[in-house]
Amino acid sequence: MMIPYILLQIVVVPVIASLFILITRRKIGRKARFIPCITLLYTTALLFIAGISVYQGIGEKTKIVEEYVWGPNVTFGLLADGLSLPVALIINMICVALAFFSIHYVEHRIEVIYGEEDEKTQLSYYTTYFWLYLLFPAAFIGICFATNLIVIYLFIELMVIPLYFIMSFFGYVERFRIAVMCFLWGIVGGTFVLFGSVLVYSQIGTFEISQLHTLAGNPMTFWIALLILLGVSTKLAIFPLHVWMPWVHAEHPTCIAGLLAIYANIGAYVIVRVLILPLYNDLKVFSIPIMTMAMITIVYGALLTLAQTDVKRLCACSTIGQISYSVLGLGALTVWSVEGGMFYFLSHILGKGILFSTAGIVVYVTGIRDMREMGGLIRKMPISATLWIAAAAILTGVPLTSGFTGKWILFTGIFSSNPTSVGLVIASLGILSTILTGVYAFWAAKRMFFGPLKPELANNTKIRDPPLTMSVPLLILAVISFIIGLYPKPFMDLFHTVIGLL
Repeated sequence: MMIPYILLQIVVVPVIASLFILITRRKIGRKARFIPCITLLYTTALLFIAGISVYQGIGEKTKIVEEYVWGPNVTFGLLADGLSLPVALIINMICVALAFFSIHYVEHRIEVIYGEEDEKTQLSYYTTYFWLYLLFPAAFIGICFATNLIVIYLFIELMVIPLYFIMSFFGYVERFRIAVMCFLWGIVGGTFVLFGSVLVYSQIGTFEISQLHTLAGNPMTFWIALLILLGVSTKLAIFPLHVWMPWVHAEHPTCIAGLLAIYANIGAYVIVRVLILPLYNDLKVFSIPIMTMAMITIVYGALLTLAQTDVKRLCACSTIGQISYSVLGLGALTVWSVEGGMFYFLSHILGKGILFSTAGIVVYVTGIRDMREMGGLIRKMPISATLWIAAAAILTGVPLTSGFTGKWILFTGIFSSNPTSVGLVIASLGILSTILTGVYAFWAAKRMFFGPLKPELANNTKIRDPPLTMSVPLLILAVISFIIGLYPKPFMDLFHTVIGLL
């Protein structure tokens, strides 16, 4: 028997927990750090239950729908199906891992930034972080389950709020200026989505995603799709709308690095749900332009990453190119390329969550961001070195990883579609560009963890692997990535129940 209001719980419980921390922060103090962990473990369990229900119902009932009436003609719907559930599950598991990772990391950031403040002030910042943190999973899962364009827009805007405050309170270089940059770019992207949504309403009199198919063949559909694509491309950091990414992603506190990767990537899910599924034929005009811009972004992002010596900026710049592999698959508009694009989206956020968090560990332990000042750290930080290498393998697409499986499915879909010669050239370049990923990811590993250990690092007794609450969650994410890489069938079966309808 299904748990009552299971989808509503998954979205709302993190918000309730956030409000609880906010209201009781002076009484619970440092115990606030456990509330996100417990809350998100609970919602992950609910997602597993919902996922099993949908997976067992393949061929019969392949979705869970909940609808709530707020007032006359005002409803709020939630939909869990073969597309939204796998995405929500992986996102929530990353949120769990980073909630545990944050426990020690936030203490460290507060000590660095506010070490001269009194205990009460430091405690206030500590609790503030955790109630803001819980707004992320609520917004992410809300976007996944929403059945209404305006609700998606509201959840997109909700993400901007914790990003702004966490960046300004706990970020690195010029954190206040970059928080404003993040806020403004977030608002711009969301506004394009809002304009597109309003245009939808002007044509069909509703914001419901289930009715978007009625726009097929409508002359205004081109402009609706263009507006939504522009808004989502801003989030996806597609060239030339990428300029915010190197700054924002490099200078935010690393405890939310994986969350910012989700923030940037989740636009791929929105494209599939809102544009590709209901408006497939109308979107074909955008196919080659989307693939072209994705390919430019992949190559540009990789070359930009190769030029970095700052470990955090290297991770930030790599996100630009990595996201666009998913976009490349979506642009090809075949069943396999879209399913591969969504699978790679999940692989990327797993790999990037591990990679960026490991970069944060290195900075946390050594106080150094410049890779030229590192070297030989594997002798003192073997677990961290293992995490970086695992993440590099996932992002490069080394066989047996989820990255390899995602790219295999994605490029199979692109080539099997018999596209134009331009499409084939773009796809071929996409495959070749994976070499660049391997170069910068493993080259960085060599610079940081291998070679001679510098004397100043060798003599520093504080340099060692971090507490288990930081490293074990990342190891679990790596294991999850390898499991779904070796056995992708459950995820692909679920995706196919929705995307296969194309």
